[in-house]
Amino acid sequence: MAASTPDTAPAAPAVKRDRTHYLYIAVIAAVALGIAVGLIWPDLGVELKPLGTGFVNLIKMMISPIIFCTIVLGIGSVRKAAKVGAVGGIALGYFLVMSLVALSIGLVVGNVLHPGDGLHLTDALKATGHDQVSADALPPVEFVLSIIPMTFVSAFTEGQVLQTLLVALLTGFALQAMGPVGQPVLRGIEHIQRLVFRILAMVMWAAPIGAFGAIAAVVGSAGLDALKSLAVLMLGFYVTCFLFVFIVLAALLRAVSGLNIFSLFKYLGREFLLILSTSSSESALPRLIAKMEHLGVSKAVVGITVPTGYSFNLDGTMIYMTMASLYIADALGTPMSIGEQIPLLLFLLLASKGAAGVSGAGLATLAGGLQSHKPALVDGVGLIVGIDRFMSEARALTNFAGNSVATVLIGTWTKEIDKDRVKQVLAGELPFDETTLLDEGEAAAAAEPTGDGEKELAKA
Repeated sequence: MAASTPDTAPAAPAVKRDRTHYLYIAVIAAVALGIAVGLIWPDLGVELKPLGTGFVNLIKMMISPIIFCTIVLGIGSVRKAAKVGAVGGIALGYFLVMSLVALSIGLVVGNVLHPGDGLHLTDALKATGHDQVSADALPPVEFVLSIIPMTFVSAFTEGQVLQTLLVALLTGFALQAMGPVGQPVLRGIEHIQRLVFRILAMVMWAAPIGAFGAIAAVVGSAGLDALKSLAVLMLGFYVTCFLFVFIVLAALLRAVSGLNIFSLFKYLGREFLLILSTSSSESALPRLIAKMEHLGVSKAVVGITVPTGYSFNLDGTMIYMTMASLYIADALGTPMSIGEQIPLLLFLLLASKGAAGVSGAGLATLAGGLQSHKPALVDGVGLIVGIDRFMSEARALTNFAGNSVATVLIGTWTKEIDKDRVKQVLAGELPFDETTLLDEGEAAAAAEPTGDGEKELAKA
């Protein structure tokens, strides 16, 4: 028996790592095949869009229960409610500052490039621009009221992240106030979280199919010709996002946490690939929560920072709206002065919070914000519809990078991060279990004390 244990123990993790390794190789192959299909048979590529939409919807289906379990467990494990409030306050303050930084960078680059000069607008493009104005983007007051769900359960059924966040916060604080009496409930939620992560691991095996359909539809609908006249805007936007991530965020991460941003992004490499193939940062939200906890950031910080950041820390979207607004104004032959640009961009900063969770939020928020603040520019939104999906790749990647860095920074500022574990994880010494989205050590530990947990529950 003693001889058999060492033989079997190392074999299991190797099989798990190999299987997920092949999964993400399949995703890369599916992306390449999707691009080929979109270019060769564009009509067929557009018809494959439901494959990508279906996969993203499967991921979104898991977001509400994962956020609920993560936040409740995070708050429930903290003894003092003031600590949770401090984390939330620091997070919101940081999100506001970084949004303003992203807007400023986009403002500078947009005024230097002037990519919209010399373009001509047709009546068809004007109509296309007005079609993008989304009725889902709410004014600030209505947006705040929309955070309150109609019922306790509807927060989970309507797919609104902020409603789930509110219910989870209330539940977490209630369990915290209950003390030892609430421990059985917390243990039950912990088991539910493991179940939800296991379901998510099963859903991830559909990633190659979803990536194939999403990329084929994007390439098939836009094509290469639609990109030529907009290449300067696309290139400028991608370069701006790159500089923001690898200069601003990298410098912050190094100065505050002493970490190399490349090491962090290597650890999150599969999440970046998933976002690149689906054009949606939401597809990686559950995995970011699991990986940040595995990295060594406390449950409370992860549970509050990540879900809130997905609505309030949209650095890529801020840069996009700044550059797109300037591009449209130049293309319409009505360039804005700095005095006109700043109020418009500050308005778009607020409007983006009201469109949190709206499908295609970047374009819809831009159109809705222009309609409210500067209606004459809505005509020009049609100019960028053709490349919006390509720009959404950079938006989503930048938003995700910003939220991953924010989680580490806020964990460091609140001293809710295990720095030794961070070094071990980033060095590859503590591998993340890709098959179950749980730590290998924690999964084994969770299986052992089941009997004791049932006894404690019976006592309670």
